[in-house]
Amino acid sequence: MGDFNSKKSNKVNFETKIQELQEIVIGKEGLRKRILQNGNSWKTPFHGDEIQVHYRVKLQDGEFFDSSYDRGKTFTFKLGQGEVIKGWDEGIATMKKSERAIFTIPPNLAYGEIGSPPLIPPNSTLIFEIELVSWNSIRDISGDGGILKKIIKEGQGWATPRDVDEVLVKYVASSADGNILSQYDDAVEFSLMEGHLYPAMKKSLKTMRKGEIVELTVKPAYCFGNSSFDGDGIGILQSSNSNLIIHLELISWKSVVDVIGDNKVLKKSIKVGEGYDHPKEGSLAKVIYIGKLQDGTIFERKGSDEEPFKYVCLEGQLNENLDRAIMTMKKGEEAIVTINSNSMFYEIKLVDFNKEKPFWKMDTKEKIEACDKIKNEGNASKFIQFDHSFNNDEKCRANTLRLSCYLNNAACKLKMGEHQEASKLCSKVIEYDPCNVKALFRRAQAYLRINELERAEIDIKKALEVDPNNRDVKMMYKELKNKQKQYAQHEVEIFSTMLSRLAKIDDNYLARSSINKDVKLQ
Repeated sequence: MGDFNSKKSNKVNFETKIQELQEIVIGKEGLRKRILQNGNSWKTPFHGDEIQVHYRVKLQDGEFFDSSYDRGKTFTFKLGQGEVIKGWDEGIATMKKSERAIFTIPPNLAYGEIGSPPLIPPNSTLIFEIELVSWNSIRDISGDGGILKKIIKEGQGWATPRDVDEVLVKYVASSADGNILSQYDDAVEFSLMEGHLYPAMKKSLKTMRKGEIVELTVKPAYCFGNSSFDGDGIGILQSSNSNLIIHLELISWKSVVDVIGDNKVLKKSIKVGEGYDHPKEGSLAKVIYIGKLQDGTIFERKGSDEEPFKYVCLEGQLNENLDRAIMTMKKGEEAIVTINSNSMFYEIKLVDFNKEKPFWKMDTKEKIEACDKIKNEGNASKFIQFDHSFNNDEKCRANTLRLSCYLNNAACKLKMGEHQEASKLCSKVIEYDPCNVKALFRRAQAYLRINELERAEIDIKKALEVDPNNRDVKMMYKELKNKQKQYAQHEVEIFSTMLSRLAKIDDNYLARSSINKDVKLQ
């Protein structure tokens, strides 16, 4: 019995050892990772995030020659910004908080043929043990480094304010040296359409969620504009050409809809409605509303709680602007609709309305017609996603419409900066039609924006094979080549930059050690 338990124990230890020795291959350039300690979250950092790590490093057949643990201080850098070797950028992007791992980084992802004498010979493979201590999420709001957003506290939900919404915020704005320029400890409310104080606030708030707290670092180009602030702080920043630091909290916002698209008919939600549906043309709606002038004079009143006013949408029974505003509302929603630059407004409640025929009740012809009618909307493909009842001709037409829906949705995602989602939608099209130039072009656009240059090049070359004279694809190929050239130049600079930073830290550490020894001798 004892021999059996001993053998069982040895087997468990052997299997554990094998599991510990398993390596993960990252990418296609030889980077390998072995996890020593699992992280305590599912999240991983994004490009641009401010990373804090501990590490030690050695040559493949040597002893550790550098360690942040010995210095007692984490190493900080921005991920994916070329501040460290490529092997770090690629490897650490796969780590979770508190994870410890050993990375085997080949020369092409480290210091290459040049090396970094005297510590790192040419063509050296490096072994890094890295612990991801934490990171701060940092987003480049402007796309050019002009507005950087560091998230201090995550917000709730997924929704963010839109261009015409009214936001409620607290903020403190100061110069880079800590001089406070403007401060609102009590909440201030303003329309994003009109803006408030600094242009950077408007841009940043449209990326924030309810309850989110951030720190903005703003370059001078984004500090000024049509400002409502006349304090001395503006002059200080302009004369010093220094960055602006804004500590900003989004408390909440009121949803505002630009009904017509010209900012002349605006609907501000006072009470959120139910569900997701809105009245359509021909819907029978039940409403209660009061029309007022700016001085409070009531010029129209219809419906009551006991007997709401009933009408058919877009049948000419109401002011067309008001009618279209009601068609943006949900059941039970209460709103204020402002018409013609605040000359009049309506307080309105949508009590109820009848819904359109649900797509699952439509026959095949109705599904295709409904999809064709609204194919430019992101959810139009729902009408044709279940095509088992279609005949061959209907399946062919449905597939064409489905691809069109995916491509239109991908174009929307690109405009919204959701590049990963855009690439996934394009991939669905390419899976069905590998030579679809529009899908290849848009997926390459997405890859280019997230610096997946190799993938972008593959799609661009494929698109040019199909359509060699496509002007847009050619222009994007030129943009790709310029990015590749810039990246190659940065690679050369990285080798010397990273080591010089490490050497400086070592010098400071040695200097402090020397001072401590002198003090002890005295």
